[in-house]
Amino acid sequence: MSIPYSPAQPERSEIDATPGVLVLDFGTDWCGHCRAAAPLIEQALASAPDARHIKVEDGSGRKLGRSFKVKLWPTVVVIKDGKEVARVVRPDDAAEVRRALES
Repeated sequence: MSIPYSPAQPERSEIDATPGVLVLDFGTDWCGHCRAAAPLIEQALASAPDARHIKVEDGSGRKLGRSFKVKLWPTVVVIKDGKEVARVVRPDDAAEVRRALES
């Protein structure tokens, strides 16, 4: 079973100040696309053990998702040392996410 999306959201300033690799996974627990992509995202993350993964519950009025201009779920944003380096929207295979992690 995958980890649920968290309604608790870090501030954008915290994200921008985070060293290393951070993976933001925007979506909701009730989203069918999110449930289908979850095992693919987790499989890709297994190849990047140093990456920190945060599942962010997104929706109307959620500031963090709006600051990253998230439009569809799931959206996976890869951040390195506070800068976005890759983005995958509705991944349909683990290799797609793995390539983003290698950016």
